[in-house]
Amino acid sequence: MLTYPNIDPVAFALGPIKVHWYGLMYLIGFAAAWLLGRWRASRPGSAWSAEMVDDVIFYSVIGVIAGGRLGYMLFYGFDQILSNPLNLLKVWEGGMSFHGGLIGVLVAIWLFARKRGLNFFEVGDFIAPLVPIGLLTGRIGNFINGELWGHTTNLPWGMRLPCEGFPGYCVGLPLDAQWSLPVHASQLYEAGLEGLVLFILLWWFSSRPRPMMAVSGLFLLLYGLFRFSVEFVRLPDAHIGYLAFDWLTMGQLLTLPMLLGGALLLALAYRRKQTTG
Repeated sequence: MLTYPNIDPVAFALGPIKVHWYGLMYLIGFAAAWLLGRWRASRPGSAWSAEMVDDVIFYSVIGVIAGGRLGYMLFYGFDQILSNPLNLLKVWEGGMSFHGGLIGVLVAIWLFARKRGLNFFEVGDFIAPLVPIGLLTGRIGNFINGELWGHTTNLPWGMRLPCEGFPGYCVGLPLDAQWSLPVHASQLYEAGLEGLVLFILLWWFSSRPRPMMAVSGLFLLLYGLFRFSVEFVRLPDAHIGYLAFDWLTMGQLLTLPMLLGGALLLALAYRRKQTTG
């Protein structure tokens, strides 16, 4: 069995200013997406310029942060807004919804495409392969924050948590217990599937000309499949619980439209066969 290293969520402090690992992970993800986008735009035959990449990444960063935080508070933490509206601004404490961030990015793509006179899916197909890197670093940030754990498990890679920092996972154990029962590190599962595996598949798929909407559709379909699957071993938010059948979570409910939308986009893409530039 593995043991959680209990990492300090604060990477370093500059006087009264504390820089959290969670925020740094997002910065790394944005920087990696920008560099990869710049590299792809420089390839022969690309219709993208470095300036266009700079602009669309800027738009997307705003969309991710605003949409991700607002989505989390609306979908998972509405009670926190009611208790203190300023909780909406406390991004450094964690709590970013992928589905909210996705909506924010879709709005950003629409604004950028409208400004540049591009088709929405021309932009979406370019951005989609860059997104998984941010998902990877964001899930690592969740792990460092010690959030989004899974159910107990007997598998050899199950992770024990220190009872001092995670008392809720030690309920029912002897009072002098130092470690919880092993649990699934579901945030690392998501980092591997939604981050690394999704990036490799999308980067390969988009390396050749594909019908417009195909890359976007594959992103939605694969992310939805990976997220829906991991939710079976991830604990639901305690204040929400299961929505139905003793297994359906809010994450799965929000992911269903992505599965359906991704399959629909792929079907339409290969029916029309209009390639992106």
